[in-house]
Amino acid sequence: MDALISIFLPISLGIIMLSLGLGLTLADFARVLRQPRALLAGLFSQVVVIPLIAYCFVMIFGMSGELAFGVMLLSVCPGGVTSNYLTKLFGGTLALSISLTGLVSLLSVVTVPILVVFWAGLFLDAGSLDIDATGLALAMFALTAVPVALGMILRAVAPILVNRIEGTLSTLAIILFVIIVIGALAASWDVFTANLATLAPVTFGMVVVLLAIGWAIATGAGLGVRDRAAIAMETGIQNSSLGITLAGIIYASPDALPAIALPAAMYGILMYLGALPGGYLMRRATKGAA
Repeated sequence: MDALISIFLPISLGIIMLSLGLGLTLADFARVLRQPRALLAGLFSQVVVIPLIAYCFVMIFGMSGELAFGVMLLSVCPGGVTSNYLTKLFGGTLALSISLTGLVSLLSVVTVPILVVFWAGLFLDAGSLDIDATGLALAMFALTAVPVALGMILRAVAPILVNRIEGTLSTLAIILFVIIVIGALAASWDVFTANLATLAPVTFGMVVVLLAIGWAIATGAGLGVRDRAAIAMETGIQNSSLGITLAGIIYASPDALPAIALPAAMYGILMYLGALPGGYLMRRATKGAA
């Protein structure tokens, strides 16, 4: 278990984030910056709305302690590679989705440590967990910013090589994601089964509600249908792999992944089921706009 937490999780997340970086260029960021409405809608949805909705679910379902903190930990994570795949599948603007994922991932180096300390102070007993915000920021930098930047550099200097390996690396990223989710559930199986009746509706409900809110925010911002789909997916689909990895880093226990990893693991399974009906409606809307 020690090897899973200290070696496999960080390396796997690094590969997942590297695969994201391979799909990014500086032109993508420039394109988003030239679309201030889309940029602001995406940032507002991910930085403000997602934690707010997560907190509402925690309160409605009467969650507390580690599981409540785990939900909030998931809510501060940026979108992941999955949101990019689903955006493409359902006809959204892929460049906008990838750019927002990359941008928010870079911003998370600052936002995640601050918000994690805040939510820990709200839901965990004083003294039960001493979070080093600086250390967490450095870990976030190493886990997200560095591999994304390396992927972008590799695409810039060796585009032919990237074209050859991008598909393989994306497939590997999906496999690693599945392993991370299964491993997190297996490591805390007793706690998971005992709290399944709460975790399932909370995580599934978050996906559905956030997809709808992301679409509504993008609509209110006057964005086109394809951009709405991208914003909706970026809002509804979080990087559960990062949430699980952060849980392991925060608790740093060699024996088992903590209970705070369970909401992210449950979310990693149910986000697909939650995305399907919303994605179907988005696909119909984007086809109608074609």
